[in-house]
Amino acid sequence: MTLVAWILAGVLVLLAIVVISAGVKVVPQSETRVVERLGRFHSVLSPGLNFIIPFVDRPKVIYTRKVETYGGHNIARAITTSVIDLREQVYDFPSQQVITRDNVTTEINALLYFQITDPKKAVYEIDNLPNAIEKLTQTSLRNVIGELELDETLTSRDTINSKLQVILDDATNKWGVKVNRVELQDITPPESVRVAMEKQMQAERNRRAEILNAEGEKQSLILRSEGEKASRINEAEATKQSEVLRAEGEARAILLNAQAEADAIKCIAAAIASEQTDPATYMLAMKYIETLKEMTSGKDNKTIYMPYEASGVLSSLGSMRALFESKK
Repeated sequence: MTLVAWILAGVLVLLAIVVISAGVKVVPQSETRVVERLGRFHSVLSPGLNFIIPFVDRPKVIYTRKVETYGGHNIARAITTSVIDLREQVYDFPSQQVITRDNVTTEINALLYFQITDPKKAVYEIDNLPNAIEKLTQTSLRNVIGELELDETLTSRDTINSKLQVILDDATNKWGVKVNRVELQDITPPESVRVAMEKQMQAERNRRAEILNAEGEKQSLILRSEGEKASRINEAEATKQSEVLRAEGEARAILLNAQAEADAIKCIAAAIASEQTDPATYMLAMKYIETLKEMTSGKDNKTIYMPYEASGVLSSLGSMRALFESKK
């Protein structure tokens, strides 16, 4: 063979290799490509080895979002590619300013988790899918936050996430995209509002502390009064028991004295019965003598007044004298 023949054969072999390589497409797992034949949709390549017609079939070029770091900051930019990632993806959108219902401007940073479920719709139903999702998320976030006041925005993240997820999932369904969840990373109110909120929280803490102190003092006073009440009740009960015991003792002493006196009277009556003397007259005379003794026992008692009935008592004394002389 001549040199020209060798060159022609080499060119044919090289052309065959190029054609074969162009017709063979190996698609990794969790990825796919949308193939167009002569500018019209033809098929969606599945993971693994796929064959297409070179120069007739070609993968559709789409836009995707790529995040790069410059100077410590993450910057997202749009690039073109024919690869469609079927895995769940996350978009970290930059902070944006939204206005609440009470006219407070707040910066909010959101995360969006989504997954392409229909590659054909994702390619043909929307021109730039990443940009469309970002703008839709921003506008939906403004609408949701605009219906809430600042306090509700700060305390209702789960509610906001749920509302956004429902709105975005419904809007992106025709794009072949499934929005799994939306997360609010940061909610940053203005500096003046943050200062006012800190003062409000401090005032609320002080109020709660005063309430707790008042409750403690109240409980302390209640317990102290209950203790004093119980102490007074115990003292009254002790006094009552003491008085009862003292009264019982005095009553018993009176009974014993009366019994002793009755026994003494019986003895005296038995002793003077043989002398025919009235025991009552004897007892009256003895009481009278005891009374005279008490009347004359003081230092200042200089005058003694004898009652009119003293003659009867003196006669009783005479009878007692006669009794004692007879006994002798």
